[in-house]
Amino acid sequence: MQRVRVKIEGLLDPTTAVKVAQMGADAIGMVFAKSPRRIAPEAARAITDTLPPWVATIGVFVNEDPDVINRVVEKSRIGYVQLHGDEEPDIVGRICAPCIKAFAVRDEGWLAEVRNWVAAAACPTNLAAVLLDAYAPDVRGGSGKKFNWDMVADARAAGAMAGLDPIILAGGLDSSCVSRAIDLVQPWAVDVASGVESAPGVKDMRKIEDFIRATREGDVLKTNFWL
Repeated sequence: MQRVRVKIEGLLDPTTAVKVAQMGADAIGMVFAKSPRRIAPEAARAITDTLPPWVATIGVFVNEDPDVINRVVEKSRIGYVQLHGDEEPDIVGRICAPCIKAFAVRDEGWLAEVRNWVAAAACPTNLAAVLLDAYAPDVRGGSGKKFNWDMVADARAAGAMAGLDPIILAGGLDSSCVSRAIDLVQPWAVDVASGVESAPGVKDMRKIEDFIRATREGDVLKTNFWL
């Protein structure tokens, strides 16, 4: 049976990261940009060295120089790079790890923006996934805001999502709404930060447990990535 994958964002220490993996998270996110969740490459390395096999590690960067990103990848041994800023498409060919490109969904023009960026990406084989997040003028991710998921659901129903999967869904997710979001958007994975925290950067284990359980509920996934 198909199931959505789960990424818990903004981990800061190995003990918490291992507990989150034990709960069933498929990926651990670490933030290398300005944020209450920011982590140093050396601390991230302690996490990647501690996690068991088959738990993905993803580093989040915002408008960072590719050479800096590559140095962080080498020091931390993260497996994937998440680009969460206004990066140009050619950056994908300059990074030494598979990339996930985040897009802020603001209005109906989101699909054209994503398609144009993906089409222009240098070394498209290094683009592992597209992440859809809510637009917030003051922060890049982790805002706790939702966007209109119906826009993505309508695009998928119309066949306009072909070639864009795997899609990762983020933005305002928590245990109360993630099942509905999955049913509407049909993402390959979901990404959560503030929705499983008691304070910015402070993870709440009960909220994480409830969130992961909620992702297992709902209808069978029908995302094009699995077809």
